[in-house]
Amino acid sequence: MLEKIREGSQGLVVKIILGLVILSFALAGIGGYLGRTTEQPVAEVNGVVIGQAQFSRAFENERARLEQQFGEYFNQIAADPNYMAQVRKSVVDRLVQDELQVQLAKELGMRVSDEQLKKTIVEMPYFQIGGQFNNDRYLQVIRQMNFQPDSFREFLRTDMTRSQLVQALAGTDFILDNEVQSSLALEQQQRAIDYVVFDKNQVLESVVVSDEEVQDYYALNQAQFQAPEQIAVDYVELQAADIQLATPPSEEDVQAYYDEHKAQYVDTERRRVAHILIESGDDEAAAKAKAEAVLARIKAGEDFAKLAETESSDVVSAENGGDLDWIERDMMDPAFEDAAFSLQAKGDVSDVVQSEFGFHIIKLTDLQAEKVKELAAVRDTIFAELERTARIEAFYQKQTQLAEKAFEISDTLQDAAEVAGVSVKQQALTAKSELPAPLNVPAVSTALATPEVLEDRVNSEVLEVGPEHVVIVRVTDYKAATTKALDEVKDSIVARLKADKASALVKEQAEAMLAKVQQGEVFATAAGEMEVKHEDALTRRAFTVSPAVVREAFKMPHPTDSVKPVQVVELSNGDAAVVQLLAVKQPEQAADANEQQKQSLAMAQANKNYLALLDALKAGAEVKVPQTTVVQE
Repeated sequence: MLEKIREGSQGLVVKIILGLVILSFALAGIGGYLGRTTEQPVAEVNGVVIGQAQFSRAFENERARLEQQFGEYFNQIAADPNYMAQVRKSVVDRLVQDELQVQLAKELGMRVSDEQLKKTIVEMPYFQIGGQFNNDRYLQVIRQMNFQPDSFREFLRTDMTRSQLVQALAGTDFILDNEVQSSLALEQQQRAIDYVVFDKNQVLESVVVSDEEVQDYYALNQAQFQAPEQIAVDYVELQAADIQLATPPSEEDVQAYYDEHKAQYVDTERRRVAHILIESGDDEAAAKAKAEAVLARIKAGEDFAKLAETESSDVVSAENGGDLDWIERDMMDPAFEDAAFSLQAKGDVSDVVQSEFGFHIIKLTDLQAEKVKELAAVRDTIFAELERTARIEAFYQKQTQLAEKAFEISDTLQDAAEVAGVSVKQQALTAKSELPAPLNVPAVSTALATPEVLEDRVNSEVLEVGPEHVVIVRVTDYKAATTKALDEVKDSIVARLKADKASALVKEQAEAMLAKVQQGEVFATAAGEMEVKHEDALTRRAFTVSPAVVREAFKMPHPTDSVKPVQVVELSNGDAAVVQLLAVKQPEQAADANEQQKQSLAMAQANKNYLALLDALKAGAEVKVPQTTVVQE
């Protein structure tokens, strides 16, 4: 039977059928690959897609920045889903702006050369060991950032091109003197106001919240009552600073390093000089003649210091007999420097020397010859550098061994820890957002979320958490986020609803008072028993009055004899206020701006103009942002 099948399979018809079947499978496979996208686009800008990977990297960076900014309070802020949604939206908006800038830079013909790119990479401290670029270090770092060399170079080229655009546009902006004066006048303006604050705490006790309202709020705001996901982790930590060297650097090593790098331990030649300067002015020949005459008087025996006091155009040094203190090479005008360093002995005076400032007569008052520091003076510094370098070399050797063993035996960290000479550390079940150092960095957070580490419970790859500081993590337990029971959160819901109702109530009271004033009633009379507070010289930076009241007071139109503007203001703490603007006081003359103020105003204007450019670019671009992608992490 098998023989007959084998013979039949050699026929022409069978071969054609098999060929068609194979071809159909091949085309189906190719179609599947062509029709499948690798990631969900986050946005599209003039046809250029911003992918989920790019968004995730930017989001993690922003999250890390916020964690550093807010510290321990970040976890409370991050628990608010509305706040995190705003963070994600801001990241997408920034990515869209970045892409618009890149497209404009390309349109303007801006580019970064390969040489510039290479120079920037080589000079980045992240890729250096002992102050020198290290290619292995470079590859390790960019791979931990999920880059390949080509993709990292293009990422960096894009970022540098965008920086060129910012410098070209924002760096050429300026502000006129009359704009400075106008801005200062507005800044120094004062306003007189009366205001009344309606305190929500005064009505809080009268507010009633029903069980039905609590239940409805709980049902509609489930996201607010999430118990965070918890995770337990075993990890090994390796850092160069903790490595104990088997053999510390020897005195022979110190001597060899000193001999090899002796040029680093040279005190360069220094000279102390005094000078007499005759400025060229409009008549260079006359200035030179005057300098020659002064030199002749010095050679005739007159005192150099006294002549400097009476003849030198450099009024600062003239007060000190022309003294310029110690100078080294490459500090002064080349012609001046050449003349100063050609003088042989203390007391020598140069001929007349011309520089861009005029004509000089230079006197050598003291000198320190070039001197090599003795080994004893730099021994401790060299020893520390050799020790640090040895630790770094040992660190990378141990890191390689650690990575290999953790990969070979992926269901435990014990073997990897033994190879690296460290112990396995354990972190009990903890909210993922509250993990302590060194687990509270974006690289670790990302690794802990991968299916391999979280679900399969295998060792992670080596994760860099700082310079010469890495960890490998392994999940030992995990509890997903859950919604807290109503009984656990009922008190907080009641407090929230009471506060909201109290705020609404005092706002109604404030609006009732506003209506009375608008109908012609005197402000104080409309306030009734409420205390009317007065500010006669309110400034924009006042701290004694609620910021919301200050902002509203400076937004209100100027009052007239017959109309005093009045407005209700909602305060950030839930209170409400009614504000009446009585007068606007302009400064008689704005104070002259100092350089720092001018620079600050110029930067503010440049920033405003640049943001306006970005808005214009966005308005003229085709931007698509699928709403479903903005919420993904």
